[in-house]
Amino acid sequence: MRVLVTGGSGFIGSHVVDKLRDYGVAVRIYDLVYPTQRSDVEFYQGSILDFERVRMALNQVDAVMHLAAVADVKDVLVDPRYAESINVRGAFNVLEAMRRCGVKRLIYGSTTWVYGGSEGESVDEASPLGPPTHFYTATKMAGEYYCQSYSHLYGLEPTILRYGIPYGPRARSGAVIPIFVEKALRGEGLTIAGDGSQYRKFVYVEDLAQGNVLALKPVAANKIYNLDGNERVTIRQIAETVRKVLGEVKIEYLPSRPGDFSGKDVSSRRAFEELGWQPRTCFEEGLRRYIEWFKLQLERESQSWLEVDRALKA
Repeated sequence: MRVLVTGGSGFIGSHVVDKLRDYGVAVRIYDLVYPTQRSDVEFYQGSILDFERVRMALNQVDAVMHLAAVADVKDVLVDPRYAESINVRGAFNVLEAMRRCGVKRLIYGSTTWVYGGSEGESVDEASPLGPPTHFYTATKMAGEYYCQSYSHLYGLEPTILRYGIPYGPRARSGAVIPIFVEKALRGEGLTIAGDGSQYRKFVYVEDLAQGNVLALKPVAANKIYNLDGNERVTIRQIAETVRKVLGEVKIEYLPSRPGDFSGKDVSSRRAFEELGWQPRTCFEEGLRRYIEWFKLQLERESQSWLEVDRALKA
């Protein structure tokens, strides 16, 4: 089997590539950024907006994992036009290219943010989705609806995965945990939007990647699955856990952000019952792993500059 992973050089995508290779699956990455994590995969460089290049990348592919997206809500808020092009038109390009190439299986990376407008505090895949309160949510919902339309009209077999908030090694720098860790290591205070009571059931990225691979099972075709963590973790708890691991640091509170998802109790029971998936990494352990990885990156960067300095002095 060969799987095309769009956005395979990114945070979630690179871990999905790792898991696919662990299972012996041949991987082709489609991304603008060269993958630096491993050399045993094919790489097609291109934009998700380049339809012909996407179609070429689908040659001899059995399934697609579409993970390329503008995933930082702050980036979406600042530049909604670009976010729409990548998240919505990019998804359309993948679906249309699959239709023309005869590739049916698709894993689409969505988000639990789609439940932001749902009624009640507890939701599952059958819960009605209310109107989106954030443009990021709107783009991901549009992608979901495109997947469902291509399933009904053209026989594609998409699996929609609604991710909780991922964290772990290789996380993008704009996410809350990397921001807190980097600030704490610099001795700066940690700032929280609102009173910090907003909660997520954070999911460790390697557990999330395992869910993506399990979604290739035939039973998952034309289904929606939540892949969320087990623990309710408030933003305040994140800051306090960072302080616990790294030492004393000041915590400050700022006004809430517009359209922020305050959190829902998202059930992942269907993923457990049908795919055998469940998160296995507790939040504090995952945070400690991330901090160890982050420190190692800082050490490697420092060592690289020392080597440059020695070479210039020689």
